[in-house]
Amino acid sequence: MAMSVQELENLLREAFPDADLRIDDLAGDGDHYRAVVRSDAFQGKTRVAQHQMVYAALKGRMGGELHALALETGPKTA
Repeated sequence: MAMSVQELENLLREAFPDADLRIDDLAGDGDHYRAVVRSDAFQGKTRVAQHQMVYAALKGRMGGELHALALETGPKTA
């Protein structure tokens, strides 16, 4: 079962309410996305820590409903 753009956006907005988000469906199959997430929550965090925060926000759906996610993360000021 695939994940819709809206479901992905809802999960990310719940975790990062201040975020500037852009989500692209790369293959048109609801399974491969690119997400750009800019949030003040990432300030001072390494890229690895930022990505871990995003994966935590997905609540275990990565690898199941969501097969592939290309991430670009950073603080809003970047």
